[in-house]
Amino acid sequence: MGKQNKVKTAISPTRAEDYPEWYQQVVKASDLAEKSPVRGCMVIKPWGYSLWENIMHELDTLFKATGVKNAYFPLFIPLSFLEKEAEHVEGFAKECAVVTHHRLEKGSEGGLVPAGPLAEPLIVRPTSETIIGDSFSKWVNSYRDLPVLINQWANVVRWEMRTRVFLRTSEFLWQEGHTVHANREEALDRTRLMLDVYAELAEKYLAMPVLKGRKTAAERFPGAVDTMCIEAMMQDRRALQAGTSHFLGQNFARASDIRFQDQNEKEQYAWTTSWGASTRLIGGLIMNHGDDDGIILPPKIAPAHVVLMPIVRKSADRAPVMDYVENLAKTLRKKSYHHRRIEVEIDARDIGGARGWDWIKKGIPLRVEIGPRDMAAGAVFFGRRDKDHKDRESMDKDRFVEEVGGILDDIQINLYERALTFREKNTTVINDAGIFNKYFTPANKDKPEIHGGFALAHWCGSDRCESKIKDELGATIRCIPFEGEIENASDKGRCISCNKSSDTRVVFAKAY
Repeated sequence: MGKQNKVKTAISPTRAEDYPEWYQQVVKASDLAEKSPVRGCMVIKPWGYSLWENIMHELDTLFKATGVKNAYFPLFIPLSFLEKEAEHVEGFAKECAVVTHHRLEKGSEGGLVPAGPLAEPLIVRPTSETIIGDSFSKWVNSYRDLPVLINQWANVVRWEMRTRVFLRTSEFLWQEGHTVHANREEALDRTRLMLDVYAELAEKYLAMPVLKGRKTAAERFPGAVDTMCIEAMMQDRRALQAGTSHFLGQNFARASDIRFQDQNEKEQYAWTTSWGASTRLIGGLIMNHGDDDGIILPPKIAPAHVVLMPIVRKSADRAPVMDYVENLAKTLRKKSYHHRRIEVEIDARDIGGARGWDWIKKGIPLRVEIGPRDMAAGAVFFGRRDKDHKDRESMDKDRFVEEVGGILDDIQINLYERALTFREKNTTVINDAGIFNKYFTPANKDKPEIHGGFALAHWCGSDRCESKIKDELGATIRCIPFEGEIENASDKGRCISCNKSSDTRVVFAKAY
């Protein structure tokens, strides 16, 4: 056989060749972030942080529409606070960064050494239930004080041994919501409401289809009575937990002494919730929409919508072309797109074809080239990031300005439908244990290829069966789906592990 021509791509290796390394190279090529001198931490660069700012803005707007208000709580948590809830401290103990001293002094050999031991060690927050609970115990005295609906935008530290930029880092950015309620039903309603908010962000803004459900007891947030989640499928067919909402019952209210007098003047422990999403959403965006040329950003959260690239080959053409480009940018910026103005970049760098490839790798939705011919014709020449980089078209400039919002909407819809089609194609109902085992077993264990997906299989509810599948196949129960999330979820069947009777299907997958 003759040599096959390899298609030119901006990213090497490709997804098919080495998916984990592809991911790392996309983060680098798109200029989103880089590793920091501190092991396991990251530097989020301007393009990446603008993306996070847009996610924050949309999520913050959705939160506030439900009555939530923002506040801020300390970075440091006294060790005794964390110890108040036994299951909570056990769940986070191995991930905690601990501060034991409050200053540095010169040592006997001239170097700096810790000095001034603290009377009580401080934990750098891995999550804030306990210290926020302390404040809630002071704020809540009567049923008239309820509900309390609080969110904070913050950083947290969870000391990870194996890290990957955005997906799992020792320090990351997130929001954590915390609420207090007078009764169980109201707290449960809030838990589900906030999960629905995360699903709305994921699907309407990130163009990322998700399944909603609850976690098993083994996967539940430490100290929670119930954990609800949204799960998305990445292009390597692994699952990504994209947001969680926790019903905490009265566990943390008892630990933090959050009590109130009800309408009958009887003292009651409150009911609380917590919920969070983080910068791992950016990792999810990369793996949900990226291709072998870089990231593809949904227009609703992209840092910029359009890049204008003047094409100037003669010095005499520079001034008129730049005037044309600047006027077009001003006109576009006067238009709005989903309560944001159209954000426009102008890139006049003289670096040839590398300029276009830079913006392809960064995932900007629309790339527009403008040269003397376009100017003479009153036109623009543009490419969409959701299409092949060679697929470009010419359009009358005024028509482009008029239709740019519709073009961006079409990209947004296309990305969602493409991701949904991929998930549906790689979601399989499995009733046979042998097929199930093969589904999650790579053909070549020394060089695992992309395989598997979402397996909809029966589970008897046993921790032992859940643990056995995880240990043997590396697959976990991503969620017990809510009614209507998957077809035939409530069919009677038999557990894929032990063959005992089962009332429901669950979603199995390998996950990040």
